[in-house]
Amino acid sequence: MFAAKNALAVVVVMFIAVQLARFKNLPWVLVLLGALVLAYTTLTNRSVFGRRIYAMGGNPLAARLSGVNVKSVSFWLFVNMGVLSAVAGIVFAGRLNQAGPTAGNMFELDAIAAAFIGGAAVQGGVGKVIGAITGGLIMGVINNGMSLLGAPSERVMLIKGLVLLAAVAFDIWTKRRSGTAR
Repeated sequence: MFAAKNALAVVVVMFIAVQLARFKNLPWVLVLLGALVLAYTTLTNRSVFGRRIYAMGGNPLAARLSGVNVKSVSFWLFVNMGVLSAVAGIVFAGRLNQAGPTAGNMFELDAIAAAFIGGAAVQGGVGKVIGAITGGLIMGVINNGMSLLGAPSERVMLIKGLVLLAAVAFDIWTKRRSGTAR
């Protein structure tokens, strides 16, 4: 009965989301992002697998000594990243109405900067899904703002690099200040 109630709630929410996307100009990518954020927040905060991910990020040797099968968790994380990369590629190709071999060049900098801006630690084991989304939104604002200003691509890359450098420097500074640096 519990599973049936949850399934019914999911169907109703998805129906409403699809109707909003079809008739009220709510982008379906936003609905997909919301579902992914909800799923990954639940996975990382409320599951054994999520705790194992954080344990590996903090110290893989300690995680292994604690009984975590590091190879298995790493494998499933790589599978997960492959699936998410495929979804991102499909969404990006759909937005551009074309697919090219260089369509995602230099997105790595945006992803790394979004993670660090969102609160992920340089040493690992720290960070939240909402923080990564916040970092991604900040990087999107930088990209759109610089584009609206008509800045050349070199200046955009410089600004993004400086933001990434500031985020990493702030993380290291706060770790040293609190005495938890390795």
